Amino acid sequence: MVLSMVSFITWVSSCTPAVMSLADPTSDTTPFFSDDSEAEGSEEPGAGPSQRREEEEPASGVSSLRAVFTVIVLCFINLLNYMDRFTVAGVLPDIEQYFGINDGKSGLLQTVFICSYMFLAPVFGYLGDRYNRKMIMSVGISFWSIVTLASSYTPKEYFWLLLLTRGLVGVGEASYSTIAPTIIADLYIKERRTQMLSVFYFAIPVGSGLGYIVGSKVDDLAGDWHWALRVTPALGLVAVVLLLFVVKEPKRGAIEARPEHTLQRTSWLGDMKALCRNPSFVLSTFGFTAVAFVTGSLALWAPAFLFRAAVFTEGRPPCVKGPCDTSDSLYFGIITVVSGILGVASGAEVSRRLRLRTPRADPLVCALGLLLSAPFLYLAIVFAQASPIATYVFIFLGETFLSMNWAIVADILLYVVVPTRRSTAEAFQIVLSHLLGDAGSPYLIGVVSDSLKQTDSYLWQFRSLQLSLLTCSFVAVGGGAFFLATALFIEKDRQRATNYAPTDDEPIVVPKSGRSTRVPVSSVLI
Repeated sequence: MVLSMVSFITWVSSCTPAVMSLADPTSDTTPFFSDDSEAEGSEEPGAGPSQRREEEEPASGVSSLRAVFTVIVLCFINLLNYMDRFTVAGVLPDIEQYFGINDGKSGLLQTVFICSYMFLAPVFGYLGDRYNRKMIMSVGISFWSIVTLASSYTPKEYFWLLLLTRGLVGVGEASYSTIAPTIIADLYIKERRTQMLSVFYFAIPVGSGLGYIVGSKVDDLAGDWHWALRVTPALGLVAVVLLLFVVKEPKRGAIEARPEHTLQRTSWLGDMKALCRNPSFVLSTFGFTAVAFVTGSLALWAPAFLFRAAVFTEGRPPCVKGPCDTSDSLYFGIITVVSGILGVASGAEVSRRLRLRTPRADPLVCALGLLLSAPFLYLAIVFAQASPIATYVFIFLGETFLSMNWAIVADILLYVVVPTRRSTAEAFQIVLSHLLGDAGSPYLIGVVSDSLKQTDSYLWQFRSLQLSLLTCSFVAVGGGAFFLATALFIEKDRQRATNYAPTDDEPIVVPKSGRSTRVPVSSVLI
């Protein structure tokens, strides 16, 4: 499967010259440290194509064919990000046995990564709104690939070193995740944007599932879990080459800008104040936080939970000496891929159809997905000791409904926030959703599991983790409530972002009922 992915991307690379020739002849030469990127610049007269060609050129400055290839490359990189993130979960029993760690320390592997990713996201969001996005992503992905490879050589006496390298991996992923959706937003609008974001966010469940699958199979074939961490770094370097030679930086906001609007940058503090006064953005971010909490918990602990259930109920041999049985990671990975594809596709389609009836369709579909996933996840956890087949069926249904909101939440952010604040908004959403979501949920589940163990028997290893995972169902219900609240404000906030027109004129004092009121000059000069 990995070889087929490489061959496909090699084919994309071979097509690059043809794509380049069809694209805008203006080269992608924006300096990295430049406040005046090509996104806001204007063409030099006489230096470009003919007047007729200029009129036909897309507002984004990127041809339609090259825009499609750009989305393909971004999807491939997003898939690698999530594939790497969940490879560790696919071989977690081997890691626990190799380092001799408990559930609490196992949870830290995901927590340190998410914390690094979370705290650095605002930095890259700030840079992404002001400098060349392609160069920022290229540097970040190169760093991520090198650190991931280094983590696979950690000696068994230095578990803290594995934690450190997993934390550094978050640096590279933060540089990509905050910026990539904004490039797609600058290439497409309306329904086409939703479709492309759906394709982009297919990479989340598919990449996550491939992480479990590749991790478990490489572990089985090599007889050593370290080799599972050496797959994505090689593909990451391929991704950097594709990013540099295929992707072109689009003009920020140009595809949405109207003649009377001049989009201008504001200070970071001004951006944050505006975002905090945006109810749809804030409430949908809290709703997405619930999604992050649930997915973070399941991503790390579901394969280990299924393995312990098999040991307790089916008499499967426990993991005393590696390599451990990773069949549960393989099955869970397959379920994650299939349910993710169905969930993202069905969520986008249901939202598209419901928009014909109500402008509040997007948050309503997100709420429906979370509220439906909660009971199925609860049943999956409860039935683990009685019927493995029923458990897998309920996991499939729960993950399908949970995946319905991935592309929709991203679309909500993009149409309720003005273009010059989108990377900052992406970063803020990442910080808040991970801070209260999957940054702490894997560690929290592990700590609760350790605290509930009455003995170190296989029964209590399974039972304590089962009870702690039940928390996910209740968090999902809370997330559904936040999306229902978002539906109350979504129409107003979308209109405000669409009609946004900044003014730089200084306020003057105008008497009103005996008082002095400060208003913009443009509102009184006729």
